[in-house]
Amino acid sequence: MRAVLVASPGGPEVLELAEVPDPEPGPGEVLLDVVASGVNRADLMQRQGLYPPPPGASEVLGLEVSGVVAALGDGVEDASELRVGDEVCALLAGGGCAERAVVPAGQVMPVPAGVDLVDAAALPEVAATVWSTVFMGAGLRPGEVLLVHGGGSGVGTMAVQLARQAGAVVAVTAGSERKLRACAELGATVLVDYTRSDFVEEVRAATGGRGADVVLDVVGGPYLERNLRVLALGGRLVHLGMQGGRRGEVDLGLLTSRRLSMLGSTLRARPVDGPDGKAAICASVVEHVWPLVAEGEVRPVVSERVVVPRSPSAGEPVDAVRRAHADLEAGAHVGKVLLVWEGSVR
Repeated sequence: MRAVLVASPGGPEVLELAEVPDPEPGPGEVLLDVVASGVNRADLMQRQGLYPPPPGASEVLGLEVSGVVAALGDGVEDASELRVGDEVCALLAGGGCAERAVVPAGQVMPVPAGVDLVDAAALPEVAATVWSTVFMGAGLRPGEVLLVHGGGSGVGTMAVQLARQAGAVVAVTAGSERKLRACAELGATVLVDYTRSDFVEEVRAATGGRGADVVLDVVGGPYLERNLRVLALGGRLVHLGMQGGRRGEVDLGLLTSRRLSMLGSTLRARPVDGPDGKAAICASVVEHVWPLVAEGEVRPVVSERVVVPRSPSAGEPVDAVRRAHADLEAGAHVGKVLLVWEGSVR
């Protein structure tokens, strides 16, 4: 099979599309014929040498896929409803940017009704991330205010939709009018262009001085102090990423006097099993999020579908992979960037 590998840390030019042996499912695992692979910030960081896969995970890039069940490992048929030929999507610790992938059965989810199989690759990572942090972790409630930094990202567009469906007021930051308009169409009502305005002032003004109950942050250190200042009494700050830096100062007086909470979260390194493992998160996503998707209340937001051709006559296949990384890195997208494997099982 073809798989995306990193020759050495660097830019998109270091990516290779190599022929590697097909993976084999072990006990409790499922082999998928991959139709589409989501491209995530974690893939960019791994390519740059900043985010190695967890011990035992594949060196192949890719944390989410959609496709068709090709084979079941020992014990899967008796323990789950999965069958060969099922159309599914899945959350992985690595190995998703390839024509075949092996996934723990608990991280394989049905494609929600009404969603195209290709577009389903845009759902696992963002749905599991937002549901496990904003709802399972921070406990966002109806009537509360959620502030989402990077509202035009894959995680951001999912957070806006799920929070709106939960009855929350949604505020977003983004760096362009186009992204802010897209967020408004998805349900955000407080729109802050972070290149022109201070989000603390804007959110406090829009909420009568109260602030946000939950902040979903991907920036990290540079936003830490302002994130705490924008929180309402009893507010919760959720850290997902550190795009701006790993370190920042905390005013402990502010933290204690306003009863604020800080939560850190990552999906990739979590265990498969356990009460907060990836299998439990995926099961909760299928229970709570998938019905909203099937009803059309929440949808995958796909900015770009980059086809990886089978024949060089259609363009050098690795160039498509490099372009997907470059486009995501440029930051002009709204939602997700997908790799679509030409000739894959449909």
